[in-house]
Amino acid sequence: MADLAADRKARDIKAYDVRGMTLVADALVVCTVTSEPQLKAVYNALREGMKEVGVAPYRCKGVFSSGWVLLDYSDVIFHLFREPARVFYDLDGMWGDAPEIPLDLDGGDAK
Repeated sequence: MADLAADRKARDIKAYDVRGMTLVADALVVCTVTSEPQLKAVYNALREGMKEVGVAPYRCKGVFSSGWVLLDYSDVIFHLFREPARVFYDLDGMWGDAPEIPLDLDGGDAK
């Protein structure tokens, strides 16, 4: 999933292992996009890429114009943020005690 986002130039992609810290998911992935069109592109790439491997989201939340949407795949929850929303919600800080999952991303900026 992180590769799909990186392919659409999402940046600052972080994945956290939240097993044992919450019952809602095993992993949380967070990324930043720079515009609403990019937010839509990354969202659509994730939906289509996962569909190709036979996986549909349990639910999708958020509004593109809000600068934040999420795709809930039960075990993995993927958050897409524009910069102001990512700073405001501070999921990186909230889940800062969770081990970070190393990502080997070829298509984009993992930093």
